[in-house]
Amino acid sequence: MKQIKVLIVDDSAIVRKIFSQELSKHPDISVIGVAPDPFVARDKIVNLKPDVITLDIEMPRMDGLSFLRKLMKYHPIPAIIVSSLTPANSEMALEAFEYGAVEVMAKPGGSYSVGDMCAQLAEKIRAAASVRMNTPTPMAERIAQNNTPGLSLALKRSTHKVIAMGASTGGTEALKCVLMAMPANSPGIVIVQHMPPRFTTAFAERLNGLCQIEVHEAKDGDAVLPGTALIAPGNFHMLLKRVGATYYVEVKTGPLVFHQRPSVDVLFLSVARFVGANALGVIMTGMGRDGAAGLLEMKKAGAYTLAQDEASCVVFGMPKEAIRLGGAEKVVSLSDIPRSLMNYLNSGKGSLDCTAPAAGTAKEV
Repeated sequence: MKQIKVLIVDDSAIVRKIFSQELSKHPDISVIGVAPDPFVARDKIVNLKPDVITLDIEMPRMDGLSFLRKLMKYHPIPAIIVSSLTPANSEMALEAFEYGAVEVMAKPGGSYSVGDMCAQLAEKIRAAASVRMNTPTPMAERIAQNNTPGLSLALKRSTHKVIAMGASTGGTEALKCVLMAMPANSPGIVIVQHMPPRFTTAFAERLNGLCQIEVHEAKDGDAVLPGTALIAPGNFHMLLKRVGATYYVEVKTGPLVFHQRPSVDVLFLSVARFVGANALGVIMTGMGRDGAAGLLEMKKAGAYTLAQDEASCVVFGMPKEAIRLGGAEKVVSLSDIPRSLMNYLNSGKGSLDCTAPAAGTAKEV
């Protein structure tokens, strides 16, 4: 078994000890070193050559964000940001994605126990170890260079449609690229991005300032309206429901699904049940198989379904599983997702019935 070599960078001796102990319980992960600050980390990266590093944001002598920028410029390596849940840290963690970080985690506390958090950290380390770091250009910049502006949509085509999207590792930048290309009168969009609480709040606020559509962190009972995207809040599942011709979201707790809350499958299964052929589904970059079964159910219900292709994924796990199950009608590059959605909507395909919920047997949390 090939072991993943991990370096832990954190100024807290307790955090370094806990992470080392918990991660060492996994036979495929080897903690080869720890560092209390970026200066020590720099030397250990050169000497120990880790496959993945975990990186705190608030540290002495040099903050984690400044270190990440230098690291990605001179010695690119998959980095997982592990931060306390504060608004300022949430903003910096999102900025870290733009500099090349592949994941973000919340430190233990509140709703996260040490055991649960470290189990999730191990999964994210496995995902990070498979990330390709062979390009210095951030994904958003690369896709923006290839994306064709000027997508348009006849409003009548969007009124009764719903677009459901799911992503994990690499998804923050991928979703930004797609949502920035969507026209202001797009159908209502519902999104699950695997991310801790508060980080989803900052993520939605940042996207809202960049996109033509409105982007909000979902609240229980929010209506799904054209020109608006709702992002599932961290640590809560989001389901789509329907009353008459009105779609709305239910935000609730529940068991982890594929180690995740929110879960893409939970959202997609509810969309298959209540939207049916009026839905469009997109599964994007991420590790694991959350969303694969849900996308297949959406396709069976008549929805138009897309999977991001391997070449443009940071991690091809979730799309790969959806493709393997037969849930993806088309496989397209990240830069082609917005145009594929608009072309389908402008073609007039799919049901426009808005009188009764679609029949289905999808299970809910």
